[in-house]
Amino acid sequence: MGLLGILLGLGFLIWMSFRGWSVLVLTPLAALIVAITSGEPMLAHWTQTFMGAAGGFVAQFFPLFLIGAVFGKLMDDSGSVTEITRFMTEKLGIQRAILAVVLAGALVTYGGVSLFVAFFVIVPMAQGLFRAANIPYRLMPAAIGLGTFTFTMSAMPGTPAVQNAIPMPFFGTTPFAAPGLGIIASIVMFSFGMWWLLRAAAAARRAGEGYGREDQIEQVNTAVAELADNALTRERASTSDSFDPHEIHTGCHSTQAPSTFMAVLPLLVVIAVNFIMSMVILPRVDTSFLANAQWGGISLSSVSGVWSVIVALLSAITVLIIGNRKRLLNLRETVAAGANASSLPILSVASLVGFGAVVAAMPVFSLVTEWVLSIQGGPLVSLAVSTNILAALTGSASGGMTIALDALGASYLQLATEISMDPALLHRVAVIGAGTLDSLPHNGAVVTLLTLCGSTHSESYLDIVMSCIIGAVIALVVVIVLGTMFGSF
Repeated sequence: MGLLGILLGLGFLIWMSFRGWSVLVLTPLAALIVAITSGEPMLAHWTQTFMGAAGGFVAQFFPLFLIGAVFGKLMDDSGSVTEITRFMTEKLGIQRAILAVVLAGALVTYGGVSLFVAFFVIVPMAQGLFRAANIPYRLMPAAIGLGTFTFTMSAMPGTPAVQNAIPMPFFGTTPFAAPGLGIIASIVMFSFGMWWLLRAAAAARRAGEGYGREDQIEQVNTAVAELADNALTRERASTSDSFDPHEIHTGCHSTQAPSTFMAVLPLLVVIAVNFIMSMVILPRVDTSFLANAQWGGISLSSVSGVWSVIVALLSAITVLIIGNRKRLLNLRETVAAGANASSLPILSVASLVGFGAVVAAMPVFSLVTEWVLSIQGGPLVSLAVSTNILAALTGSASGGMTIALDALGASYLQLATEISMDPALLHRVAVIGAGTLDSLPHNGAVVTLLTLCGSTHSESYLDIVMSCIIGAVIALVVVIVLGTMFGSF
């Protein structure tokens, strides 16, 4: 009965969230279903297990959600994201329209700009380029997805994405875990995705298929305006990224764009400071005080990764504000909008984590644990399977990965220690694994992107699958094979 209760609770959560109900309401109800059917104390699991895990996630990762959303909003209101997309369009031109869209998305997201901020700027850019190049509009979502939520989210070393930060406290790693494997995975994802998109564009050209709908400009502009206030979109998007789309049009947007150098500089600061903090400064700082009870009796490895990203984003925000003080017309309003944009996502993902904690606390979950850990292929294959499944079911890479690591992270770390495996390898496999099947049709980022592009699942989802899922699965297999043969590098 306990296993049936877990399936009932999970089915209730997935079905109702797909229908637009708030995750904040659904997760505690789903947790109660699990507890009741397992004969466990219902209210105790709600207030102690559920809230304890959700609160722990907020305490651990809210700084990243908060600062990341503020940074994204500052980049948007200063005109920096728009200038970067303009520069990419000008330099690569319509003859390389697909490449321009992919690289523009990759540059801004690897530099720390939130996914939905990138969407709302890059979609109009892609629409103009694809229309001028007469490339089918149905390929736009896949091109934007390839650049924004594949390799820059899960594989590129040092990416400040929240998904890359989640494994760090579990495995004592840094944002640059397994950099060589991460670069190889990025190349695989990018190359496979570009091959598919260019192949699809060439096939469409031979078939005489052009851009498509003549009313696409009006559709895109209308979608951009409506999505910001669409309650269903907000609910689905809230578990996909650290930025609430509702805040995209609040704040005060600059009427003047910065120079290209000034637009790119904050992104470079994020990457550089993140690397220096992770590899140079923190390893040399005396942090023995963290072992005291006052600081939780922890080690530097459990917080160093999060600290590195925090300092990197704060440094970039400082540079951005100083360099754009005349363009940020109402700094207080922009910062407030960014801060507000982080609240719904952090609470939504934390609620998923709370639900996962209740599931893991059920007596029958030990059977699930035994099954997962017994999967043939070793801990890397087992970890990849567990993160994939949970990310797919929740439609959230961050939520699915946290649930998996909360329940099984210590077991994976123990197995890795027993076979002398570098935890950095676990880190990279977990992040790439969570960033594959999370892009199923119900994923909030996928739904939002299709709507913004004026497309549908039937028109564009196959190309999203090939560019954003199959490529990531191939990269995950490559990393597991190389990691098994040569270890972490």
